[in-house]
Amino acid sequence: MSTAQTLYRKLVQSHTVSVLDAQTVLLFCDLHLMNEYTSPQAFAGLHDKQRGVAMPGQNVAVVSHIIPTHAVELRVINDPPSALQASNLKRNCERHGIPLFDTNDRLQGIEHVVAPEHGMVRPGMVIICGDSHTTTYGALGALGFGIGTSEVEHVLATQTLVYRLAQDMRIRVDGVLPPGTTAKDLVLMLISRIGAQGARGFVVEFCGSAISALSIEARFTLCNMAVEAGARGALIAPDAQAIAYVLQRAPDIRAAWHSAALAAWAGLQSDAAAHFDVEHVFDASEVAPFVTWGTSPDQAIAIDATVPNWAADGPERESTERASQYTGVAPGATLQGLAVQHVFIGSCTNGRIEDLRAVAAVVGSRKVAAGVRAMVVPGSGAVKQQAEAEGIAALLQAAGFEWRQPGCSMCLAMNDDVLAAGVRCASTTNRNFEGRQGRGAITHLMSPAMAAAAAVTGHITDVRTLGATP
Repeated sequence: MSTAQTLYRKLVQSHTVSVLDAQTVLLFCDLHLMNEYTSPQAFAGLHDKQRGVAMPGQNVAVVSHIIPTHAVELRVINDPPSALQASNLKRNCERHGIPLFDTNDRLQGIEHVVAPEHGMVRPGMVIICGDSHTTTYGALGALGFGIGTSEVEHVLATQTLVYRLAQDMRIRVDGVLPPGTTAKDLVLMLISRIGAQGARGFVVEFCGSAISALSIEARFTLCNMAVEAGARGALIAPDAQAIAYVLQRAPDIRAAWHSAALAAWAGLQSDAAAHFDVEHVFDASEVAPFVTWGTSPDQAIAIDATVPNWAADGPERESTERASQYTGVAPGATLQGLAVQHVFIGSCTNGRIEDLRAVAAVVGSRKVAAGVRAMVVPGSGAVKQQAEAEGIAALLQAAGFEWRQPGCSMCLAMNDDVLAAGVRCASTTNRNFEGRQGRGAITHLMSPAMAAAAAVTGHITDVRTLGATP
């Protein structure tokens, strides 16, 4: 019997406290991230049972989803329920000694941007959070995934999680991404090919020459959106680039710890004979700028393609017809030239410095088109400060973009950055569900470069035609 293991199995095995049954283990969690909207009930349950937090130092909290992003020096959460969530989080963190990036912390931001940029994420870790896009950390060879509120309480009390094992999927992408395309285009293409449930029940390992060529920030984007194909996790084996990224941000890894870390990380790859339950192979040369046309991330097409005709009668036809009615995009239509009234650049998918540099490269000396409101929301305070130091913020403001404070903002309508019904938005976020950015609002997912092109032209535009691609 082969003892070869996938990277996923190695990570689970190294964190298994006990085996509960053939499909379930008690898993130790190296890092637990919390936000203001999934933790209140967990703390309440903990306090009702008169329990404390087992390992406060391995928990970190961030205020991100409900926070306003207006360009003001001192932020105030005016919505009473949201303000209560933030104040409860602060009180609970103070009570239990948990580090908190609070509302007006200069380094506050989205948890999935803040954690890796401060060296909290290292290869081989298990990281959980009450947010589905925790898969982001797979870019550094860490197993990250979202959990529910009751599980948050269990982790706070024990630093462990009752975990049901997933299956293994490998997605290989070889070749070179064409000019004008990015990791966002790649992942939208992959999701459109395998479907919104194509990776359901699986942890996906990405590999291949095209994946190795991606920057770490691009890998964050790829792993972040793997959950939109139903994946329970996403992984990329840590290479020299990933290790360098971590070491630059983790000053505690020095001397003997440095050599020990490198030795441990060297084994974080799938064995050559490891078995994957499902495998997919794609060619990077097939990637074009991709844009969603419907209300699911898998309803996406290349910018030079047309919206497909509906499937035969059944649930899929019903969902596509409903999506078409909601977005006003019919079969056979092209997305090029479709007018937008709003552009949103930000989120845990595309709110990093590399994303903002791509936007600035496309914008150049251009201006935001008449009738378009364009917003840029950095993913964290550190990203904001860097973009300002590099002159990106000034360039975008001169072009007519709103330069905002960090936060989740218009990724989801949980704060005061909400679109009105009927407004069509070119967005760098991760979900385009009905009402995701506001009741009746229409979201088209795309890369930061494509969103920038839409902002300066006033409609969905193939960024390659502007002659200034990142």
